[in-house]
Amino acid sequence: MITTRITALVSTIALLNVFATSAQKWTEKKNGTISIVDNKGEKQLGYSTTSGIKLVTVNGFAFKDLNKNNKLDKYEDWRLTVDERAKDLASKMSIEQIAGLMLYSKHQPIPAAAAGPFAGTYNGKPFVESGARPYDLSDQQKEFLVKDNIRHVLVTSVQSPEIAALWNNNLQALTEGLGLGIPANNSSDPRHGTIANAEFNAGAGGAISMWPGSLGLAATFDPAVVQGFGRIAAMEYRALGITTALSPQVDLATDPRWNRVSGTFGEDPQLSADMARAYIDGFQTSTGTKEIKDGWGYGSVNAMVKHWPGGGSGEGGRDAHYGYGKYAVYPGKNFRQHFIPFTEGAFKLNGKTHKSAAVMPYYTISYNQDVKNGENVANNYNSYIINDLLRQKYKYDGVVCTDWLVTGDETAVDVFLTGKSWGVEKLSIPQRHYKILMAGVDQFGGNNDSKPVIEAYNMGVTEHGEAFMRARFEQSAVRLLKNIFRTGLFENPYLNVDETKQTVGKAEFMAAGYEAQLKSVVMLKNRQSALPLQRNKTVYVPKKFTPAGRNFLGMNTPEKLDYPVNINLVKKYFNVTDDPGAADYALVFIESPNSGGGYNSADAKNGGTGYVPVSLQYQEYTATEARDTSIAGGDPLEKFTNRSYKGKSVKATNTTDLNMVTDTYAKMNGKPIIVTVSMANPMVFSEFEKQANVILVHFGVQDQALLDIITGKNEPSALLPLQMPVDMSAVEKQYEDVPHDMKCYVDSEGNTYDFGYGLNWKGVIKDARTAKYKK
Repeated sequence: MITTRITALVSTIALLNVFATSAQKWTEKKNGTISIVDNKGEKQLGYSTTSGIKLVTVNGFAFKDLNKNNKLDKYEDWRLTVDERAKDLASKMSIEQIAGLMLYSKHQPIPAAAAGPFAGTYNGKPFVESGARPYDLSDQQKEFLVKDNIRHVLVTSVQSPEIAALWNNNLQALTEGLGLGIPANNSSDPRHGTIANAEFNAGAGGAISMWPGSLGLAATFDPAVVQGFGRIAAMEYRALGITTALSPQVDLATDPRWNRVSGTFGEDPQLSADMARAYIDGFQTSTGTKEIKDGWGYGSVNAMVKHWPGGGSGEGGRDAHYGYGKYAVYPGKNFRQHFIPFTEGAFKLNGKTHKSAAVMPYYTISYNQDVKNGENVANNYNSYIINDLLRQKYKYDGVVCTDWLVTGDETAVDVFLTGKSWGVEKLSIPQRHYKILMAGVDQFGGNNDSKPVIEAYNMGVTEHGEAFMRARFEQSAVRLLKNIFRTGLFENPYLNVDETKQTVGKAEFMAAGYEAQLKSVVMLKNRQSALPLQRNKTVYVPKKFTPAGRNFLGMNTPEKLDYPVNINLVKKYFNVTDDPGAADYALVFIESPNSGGGYNSADAKNGGTGYVPVSLQYQEYTATEARDTSIAGGDPLEKFTNRSYKGKSVKATNTTDLNMVTDTYAKMNGKPIIVTVSMANPMVFSEFEKQANVILVHFGVQDQALLDIITGKNEPSALLPLQMPVDMSAVEKQYEDVPHDMKCYVDSEGNTYDFGYGLNWKGVIKDARTAKYKK
């Protein structure tokens, strides 16, 4: 007995000596419930006093004892490599914990919405009735973090940067105290778009910096602008607690009708690759004191490039968020060119991080492209697309995460928020998860429930044995954990609220975004050098009628009649009149034609197939030259396979935009008309071009940027990142999978609206950009 006690005492003394072999080299400072530990000359730590974790000291340095076992484990040791730490932690995780790590939450507004698809409660009540603070965790968030072990959270709207920071700190304090102390890797879809009617004031800050949309960034034809955006956006993301960007979207926009063209870098493979590389380098690269190793660090945001292997060739321009758009087709046999933005851009970075941290495959079935197994299943399920091509041929070993809702059941072919299990509809939900895992995917987007992942594990054990399936789960766990370790979250996931408020939307960031907006506006026409206009002249601005309709989510939108521009801002540049006869010029602000997504529910209910054309013109279009038989077709909810829309007609929902131009032309009696188009897709300009003296195109900018160009404060310099078709016949004749294959429109000045075309004050732009990219 005495010998046993002496042995135990000696062991205890030896253990204490390990933790005290040298003088303490760290200091600690508390800020509310957050403790910040400064390891002199080494890693700074942050932990919550409410999480229950303690510190251990080794060689005088402090480390977080995340699993509360009173010793330093490899994954807790910030001196070791990311690989060593991730493998050690994965080996310690239970199957339930790994299953949770494989999940990606549904969309989370902060605070939670009261109703709708993203609703949440606080102590069982909607937020406004609960008495909760906006940065408190919702009941649903607590449940999926604790019960389902989710550590990847998709953040959507936030009430303010301050609220986002406080919410992040609450979230991280909860996860830090659970199990192995794995922090949350919060993510966001793109959130730097413009508020059109917002006024830019040099030297003033804002809610977040505002930049042109992806097509606008592409229109600069300048990767340096895009990398600058990525660098600034990363700083703002990190200040909001966001460490993964669900971007960039680098699909080649080879079919001009696709409703996601506006989120791409256009149709050109080289330009898209260069922009993808610049974007990801900007987001992922940490420098200076923020760098931990190999370009990664506290300033890094993991980029999830999408959508492998390219989703821009949906048949007829239809989109795979819907069952009616599930098929990507390749009549031009051009499947592999769609890889270029990934293989030559996202996977060949100039910066030290080398490759994008994650990849998201698209919903589409890449029809008849699986030459190994002959499967026509969605990319997320296709082992040839993921294992053979992405993993083996192109050597990608980062995270692969499905797009959202791919494992759910389809309820209708024309509903946005439905399951998208294209090609595997007959499988059970757990079987779908298993097939995805065996295809080489690591993570399930928009899934808060770990049960089907655990069931998928058990299926694998039955088929391959426990050792195989455990290794497969750990393989994905290591990939996922690396992205958390590399961004420094294990050391300090907490935010300083004052720093957040100073960073997000700071004046210099707002100015950089505004400068990029100015560089993204394309001038297509300037007859007789009508621009720039003299300030304080009198202008007529027609109001815009917007009919009732439905948005991308299928939610109803009301009709309205209002100015399509901030009229008070216009009045700072010009005198405004409602009488065209008294005006010197007319300023007409319109949007590109929108005819819907290629499916008419009423037609389907009345005995038709539901399939109609997607039109790029305002007036009614009848598809006399469409295919007699679709290339692909078939859905469990349809009794036919031919999705042809030949002979059917469609008209844009915003035909009143065309009327704004033609009516104004009639009222102005030959006086100049300046037309500004907010462009989401290429369009047929023949409907109004001859009636316009000036045509400007933009892809999401503030009204003020347009007015600065119209009045000559800034010169237009952007180029078209897309071709503009001469007519809808040209659109029908082009191949969905081939870029640069349309006959383009030639205007009354003799200029062709082709890729890489644009005007400045001197005329057609010819510079280093056009020499490099223009075909």
